[in-house]
Amino acid sequence: MWPVSAWRDDDSGTSPTTRRAVLGVGASLGASALAGCVATGSGPRVAVLSAGSLAVLFNESVGPAFEDATGYTYRGEFHGSNAVMRMVLEEQKQPDVVVSADAYLLRDALQPDVATWDVVFASNAVVVVYNPDTAVGARLDAGEPWYEVLRTAEADIARSDPDLDPLGYRTVQLFELAERYYDEPGLAAALREKLVVDPQEAHLLAAVETGDRAAAVAYKNMAVGHGLPYRSLPPALNFADPTEAETYASATYTTENGTTIEGTPVLYNATVPTDADRPEAGRAFVRFVLENPGLLRENGLVVTDGFPRPHGDVPQGVLA
Repeated sequence: MWPVSAWRDDDSGTSPTTRRAVLGVGASLGASALAGCVATGSGPRVAVLSAGSLAVLFNESVGPAFEDATGYTYRGEFHGSNAVMRMVLEEQKQPDVVVSADAYLLRDALQPDVATWDVVFASNAVVVVYNPDTAVGARLDAGEPWYEVLRTAEADIARSDPDLDPLGYRTVQLFELAERYYDEPGLAAALREKLVVDPQEAHLLAAVETGDRAAAVAYKNMAVGHGLPYRSLPPALNFADPTEAETYASATYTTENGTTIEGTPVLYNATVPTDADRPEAGRAFVRFVLENPGLLRENGLVVTDGFPRPHGDVPQGVLA
C-alpha cells in the first residue's frame, strides 16, 4: 500500500453549487479506505489516481500493456470518484493522472485551478451483477424481473456509497427511474432500504465472487473484469445512452449537505494536474488509453466513434 504522504495536490473548483459540493460528504478517509494500490515495472513512474470501477481494467490490462509499450512504471490507486477529487483537493495525493467516472464531477472539482483540460475516453453501463451459484443468481438466470429479485431476495445485495462515488448515486437514481419505468410505486424506497451499502467501490464485487453476497449493482466493465454474469438494463435505465440524457436527468440524488445531483450518462475522463510531478508520464498514459480503445472494449467499457472527446486546451501529444 502506498502512503498517503506520497501524494499531494492543489485545491480549486468552479461550481460550488454543483457536484463539487458533494465532496464535502465523507471527509474522513482512513487507511482502511485505500484500495487497489499496485506498482510494477522498473522505469520512470506514472502515478494514476482513478475511479474504483477501473481497478481491474487498469491494474490487469492497461497498466501492464502501457509498461510494455513505453517503459514507464505504472502505479494505480483506486477509490470512488468523489473520494478521488477530495484527495486531490485536500492535497492528500499528487497523482500524475486523475480519472473520474463522472466527467462533470472532475470538471467542477478540479478546473481551472488544478487542471485546465480533460479528455472523455469511454462510457459504461449500470448492470445487476450476480453470483450464478446463489438463489438470487438462479432467479435472475430464470428471467425474473431484476427489480423484483432485488426487492424480495433473502440475501445481501450490495450498492456503493452515493456520497463517495458516481456509481453510488447513479444506483439511487436508477431506483427512481425504475419506479417510473415499471410503474411500481414505492420501488425506489424499497430498493434503497434493501440493498447494503459498501463504501469501497473497487471491492464491490469481491464478496459476490465468493458468494458472501448474492449480487450487486455495478458497472458492466466490473462484471467483465471479475468474470461474473450480469443482467443488462434498458437504455432508459443504464446510464450508457447519451440520447437518454434527459431521462437520466429526471432522477436526482441529494447529498447530506443538501447538494442535488442530476443523473447523467456515464462518461469517463482523464486529466493531468497542472502541478503533477511527472506531467510527461501522465500525458503518455492518457495518450496510451486513447490510442487503445480495443483494450477498453475487451474489458467491458463502451467506446464509440464519438470518443475521444477533448475538453479545454489539451496539450500537444495527448491526442493522436
